[in-house]
Amino acid sequence: MSLDFTGQIVAVTGAATGFGRAIARRFAQHGARVFATDIDPTGLAETADHPNITQHVLDLTDRPAVGAWIAQVEHAAGASIGILVNNAGGVIGRTMQPIEDTPFGDWDAVLRINLDAGFTVTRAAVPGMKRAGRGRIINISSGAGLKASRTGVQAYTSAKHAVIGLTRQLAQELGPFGITVNAIAPGLFPVAPGPIAQWEGYGPEGQQRVLDGIALRRMGSADDIAKAALFFASDLADYVTGQVLPVNGGSS
Repeated sequence: MSLDFTGQIVAVTGAATGFGRAIARRFAQHGARVFATDIDPTGLAETADHPNITQHVLDLTDRPAVGAWIAQVEHAAGASIGILVNNAGGVIGRTMQPIEDTPFGDWDAVLRINLDAGFTVTRAAVPGMKRAGRGRIINISSGAGLKASRTGVQAYTSAKHAVIGLTRQLAQELGPFGITVNAIAPGLFPVAPGPIAQWEGYGPEGQQRVLDGIALRRMGSADDIAKAALFFASDLADYVTGQVLPVNGGSS
């Protein structure tokens, strides 16, 4: 049993804030060499304020650029990526609209960052993992991947369900190569701009109703998701793959 990731190469997407920042910092604190990426240079620079974190500003919807980044990471590390955390996602500023009024562009944009980006990064990283005979892929889905979303954004809910489907399918495909694939399904965590706005929009009464529906009667922190990621990446989870771990304080 070990939570020492010294010498391991970790790639984290969506690392400028929230879960991604906490995950990158946790792995770095436990000795890993972390390569963090995001489209937000300011937030990413704040995340990378640790000697074990290397930052790279990247638009994950640019598929050639994603492939180039993975190649760059492998070259810089002199090894394949051992742990990949596909965290990038969110409603990216979209709000609920009736389906007949939802612009196709909004639908496409949300799916691109929540589903397509993870597929693209994984596609680029897997050959190196296969060569190494080992790998850990951790996808950040959502409670919205297990039921309807509080956001009401159809594309977001659809994408997060699809992330779970992709997780289970890739676990079957990649298991024979020593690669595990698991997902984390966070509840509502007001730790990034979108969820913070959502939380504040509920007002005091709405916030209390949310808290009343959580067994632990408190909101979680981004570090709660980071600790779940450490578990899936550690040898504690050697025989765990294709699974979805809700981290929500016992939300109903």
